[in-house]
This record gives sequence, structure tokens and C-alpha cells, in this order.
Amino acid sequence: MSSFNEMIQNITPDIYQRLKLAVEIGKWSDGGKLTAEQRELSLQAMIAWEIQNLPEDQRTGYMGVQECGSKSITVPNILFKSDAVH
Repeated sequence: MSSFNEMIQNITPDIYQRLKLAVEIGKWSDGGKLTAEQRELSLQAMIAWEIQNLPEDQRTGYMGVQECGSKSITVPNILFKSDAVH
């Protein structure tokens, strides 16, 4: 059996689209339901393929630049008394 990385190298764009659809709807193209393990492994394969083949803004989970809507407001640190985290 090949390694996970070798398997990712063999995923074509068509296979990627099939994995993505299966994860989204929870079923294979033949109608069979994905098990929890199949869904998890398929999602891992999708993400690994995306890292190698898609720009960051097209990858699963991309949320864009995360900035505070109002930069003029300073939010106090109520969890720690100093900037040091232990």
C-alpha cells in the first residue's frame, strides 16, 4: 500500500471534485453513505490536495483576512495580568 503522500500525488482534479462532493453530501456518487472514517480521511485528502494545487483563497476553510472592524478600540486582556503566557 502506498503512503498517504503518494496517494495525494495520484489525485486528479476529477477525483478531488468527487471527494469534495462526497464530503459535502455524505454520500458517494453511487449513493452509498460515507462512514465517519471515510468522511474524515476524504476531508484530510481534500485538504492535502488543496495545499499542493490551489491558491490559499480557494482552499477549504479559508476565511480571508481577519481584522477587527474597528481598529480604534483597544480590547483589554482580562485573562492575564501581563503579556507573558506561561
